Parts: sequence; structure tokens; C-alpha cells
Amino acid sequence: MRGAALAALIGLIAALLTWTRPGDPALDPAAPGQGVVLHILDNGFHTDIALPRAGLEARGGPLAEAVRALPPGDWILAGWGDARFYVDQRPIHHRLPDGARAFLRPGNPSVVMLAPYRREPAAAWSDDRRESLTLSPRAFDALADRIEASLALENGRARIAAGRPGDDAVFLASHETFSVLRLCNHWSAEVLNAGGVSVRPARTFFSAEVMDAARRASELDRTASGD
Repeated sequence: MRGAALAALIGLIAALLTWTRPGDPALDPAAPGQGVVLHILDNGFHTDIALPRAGLEARGGPLAEAVRALPPGDWILAGWGDARFYVDQRPIHHRLPDGARAFLRPGNPSVVMLAPYRREPAAAWSDDRRESLTLSPRAFDALADRIEASLALENGRARIAAGRPGDDAVFLASHETFSVLRLCNHWSAEVLNAGGVSVRPARTFFSAEVMDAARRASELDRTASGD
């Protein structure tokens, strides 16, 4: 009996780890010369998505309005995290108790980070810390819609929840909550999935899994285009 229960548990864990949430097949791949390039960036434990500023501003709506208010930069880094731990930039050893709080306590408030980036991500980030994707305009719009859907709007506008002295990044209030069951990399994976990228949700606890999902999608793009 115990053996059967253990086997069932192992099977359940294996199923969760291999379960894949496919991208929307209706989001057609980019036609040659008409794609929108974005970059997924990995600092070793957290992922940000670098998006073309012009593409975000052209959409209109609360996200575009928030982007227009940022200082100059052709790229916008978008990320998500706990409303306190994510904003705090002190050395990590000063933040361990707060990190435990964010990790273990359910229902923590969260923020969406938007930060202007002046450098070309493909040149500024090494290949092992960056993966580039080319999305169709429709897929890019769906991805941006998912980011916008995270925002806690007031009168139809994004609300700045926090900032950092001397930093161009803004942290916008989000209606989503942060905990060990839903971390920054889960959010990044959900955003990419909205843009048509297949992801394995149970594995996206780790930034490496988000990068692997982006890499698989990039390889499929290259295969489809004949590169």
C-alpha cells in the first residue's frame, strides 16, 4: 500500500515537472522583416524582459502612458516582484529577514518594474545571460497586454508605488501577490506564454527554466525561418 502511494506521489511530481503550458497557436510567427525583437535577461536568479520602447508606446493605454513618462532609453526592462524586497537595493546580507518574509508569507503586495535602458541588450549582455526572441506584432501585443493586466489601475492609470533615489526605474502597483508559490520568474514565464512561448510552469521557480523556455522558442523560430 505504501509502495503504491509512493509510486503515485512520484508520478504526480514527474507529471507536474514535465507539464507544459503551450503558447497560443493562433499567435502566428513573425513574417520576415516584420517581427518585434525582445530580450530575456537573467542575472542568475531573476529574469527581466527587455522590450522596445517604441513598440510599447505605440500601443496606447496605461502601460504606454507609464512608459512615456520614463526618462530616455530605447529599451524598457520589465520585471515583477515583492513590493518591498524587489525595490530594496541594499546588500543581500542586510535583506535576508525581509527575503524570508517575502518568500514564506502568502499574499505579499507586488510591483511591476519599468526601467529605461539606453544600451543595446544584445551587446550589453553575454549570450549565457540573454536570449532574444522575435515575435509577430500580434504576439507582442498579447505579451504587452499581459504586463498591463498586472497593473493595479486607479482611474484607468498606473500608480507609482515606489522609486529609488538616483534610479530611473519606477515600480508600479500590481494587484497580483508574491510568495514562494508565485515568484518573479513565474511572472516572467506567464508574460512570455501570453506572447506564444510554451513554458513548464512547475519549473519556472528558477530563472534558468525561463531562459530555457525562451531558448526553445528561439530555436523553433530559427527552424521555421530556415536559418
